[in-house]
Amino acid sequence: MKAQDRRSFLKTAAAVGTAAVGMGTATAAAGPKNILSPDRMGVLVDTTVCVGCRNCEHACKTAHDLPTEPLSSYGDRSVFEQMRRPDDTALCVVNEYENPKNADLPYDVKVQCMHCDHPACLSACIVGAFSKEENGAVVWDTDKCIGCRYCMAACPFQIPAFEYHKALDPQIRKCDFCIERTTKGELPACVNICPVEALTYGPRDEVIRIAKQRIRTYGDRYVDHIYGEHEVGGTSWMYMAGRDFKDLGFPKLGQNTAPGVSEAIQHGIFAYFMPPVALYALLGAIMWMTKTRKEEGL
Repeated sequence: MKAQDRRSFLKTAAAVGTAAVGMGTATAAAGPKNILSPDRMGVLVDTTVCVGCRNCEHACKTAHDLPTEPLSSYGDRSVFEQMRRPDDTALCVVNEYENPKNADLPYDVKVQCMHCDHPACLSACIVGAFSKEENGAVVWDTDKCIGCRYCMAACPFQIPAFEYHKALDPQIRKCDFCIERTTKGELPACVNICPVEALTYGPRDEVIRIAKQRIRTYGDRYVDHIYGEHEVGGTSWMYMAGRDFKDLGFPKLGQNTAPGVSEAIQHGIFAYFMPPVALYALLGAIMWMTKTRKEEGL
């Protein structure tokens, strides 16, 4: 190939790379959505009311098109013999703990994403795949995710799960606060199906007010602590219990928000990250030059 052709090729490759970098910069600079609305919603989980029926697990799977068994099968309480965690096949689970005051009335605790006000997953994500929505939900965009799984390491509640069993297009999975339902004015699936109203859905401030009123009225029933009101800067899911939360599988966390320093650094770096199309153009140019030099015996 002639020198003129070679220069034309390199010029074209450089132009493609420059344009792609420009598009990548504009996209990255936009950053993730991180809205902390005073009107955001919350859910209060009263573990002294929950009976461990696990209807919420079935409703969650149904709402998210996950494989599930008939609702009647969820009465099997043998699953409580070991503690479970949400994973890519179950976005919420219920665990059971002993009640020292009454062995016949154990504490059943629903576990799912806490939808933090200051999400560690959002801060850790280097491509802005996570967003804090106006209604309080923390959601994930599969089209942006690159599978780095930093969110899994960052989450103080160990919630995001990865579909390791999928060779093609594995995804991060977690509770999304039933964003498709709530944006249409519907209740989250788990709240809607709960037969004993152990789950209370509403504006976060109102949910906290309800919890504090219950504690004042039934002081001997609850510990004076609403878990999630202040932990890691506050969460959209909050809990009431009759015994210390550390005995119910909850991590002991302070009120400081999850580290956010990484967010500014990471998004600053990736604002100038070379996207794949630019990288491929550059690599193609190098490979072409190498091949030509070998053919010419240089």
